[in-house]
Amino acid sequence: MMKMHSAHEALRAAVGVQAPFELIDVAGTQVAVARRGQGVPVLCLHATAHGGRDFEALSHALVPLGFEIVCVDWPGHGASPADATGAKTSAERYGMIVLALIPRLFGSKKPIVIGNSIGGAAALIAGLDRPDAVAGLVLCNPGGLAPIDGLARMVIGALVSFFKAGQRGALWFPAAFGLYYKLVLQGREAHTQRARIIAAGPAMADVLVDAWESFARPEANLIDRARNVQVPTLFAWALGDQLVAWSRSRQAVRAIPAANVRFYHGGHAAFLEDPAAFQADFLAFSRKLGQ
Repeated sequence: MMKMHSAHEALRAAVGVQAPFELIDVAGTQVAVARRGQGVPVLCLHATAHGGRDFEALSHALVPLGFEIVCVDWPGHGASPADATGAKTSAERYGMIVLALIPRLFGSKKPIVIGNSIGGAAALIAGLDRPDAVAGLVLCNPGGLAPIDGLARMVIGALVSFFKAGQRGALWFPAAFGLYYKLVLQGREAHTQRARIIAAGPAMADVLVDAWESFARPEANLIDRARNVQVPTLFAWALGDQLVAWSRSRQAVRAIPAANVRFYHGGHAAFLEDPAAFQADFLAFSRKLGQ
């Protein structure tokens, strides 16, 4: 059992931020944070069962251009221990962590916040709760903007059942998770990180169950709140996404006056799957912010 636990920790750590990083006490727990470069601050927030290493290539590209790239592992991800408060995984909890992190990491500076999936929902919540704390939002296939209707509940229920099989240690789960993730991250550019995520899949089953159960709760629906976004916002949508589909989020996004929308190849994370196009649009967005 100890050997399996150690193996799971190693696989999980491979997905998250890499050394050098520090563990920061924030919002009643600890999160691993890696900082690279100096200049315009950018805070990067990953998807469930991913890690701060998702942004490694983006960091390599942007640091020489005068950006400070700060990547976080959510609690129970990468190098971060489980949430010490006992809080379940949710965008709401992550939004609290983001708002507590920003002054700790940046002082009075306002970062551009890049968030993917649940990280995008957390970034959106932070921008809504404290628009004075962020310079702009870059939301990559964020959760919370599709209606929680019968179809959504059916899909959520099916995926919760799938991940619970991983919790139980079902022998077929690792192979099935690998097939599933080849649909989630479709782009060739993402193959190395995708392989790490797939390898860590069984270790992340608990977190995946919590996260997907949270998506069905009323507080996960950000459609009405999102209309009140006051900060400049770039939506970077990978059009191959079948779970956080543009077709189901489009109406909510189009209702946001501050929103600019760009589309990319890939299944869930434009910065990983279509990096050159994403980087060009990010730089243009940053220039418009005067950064």
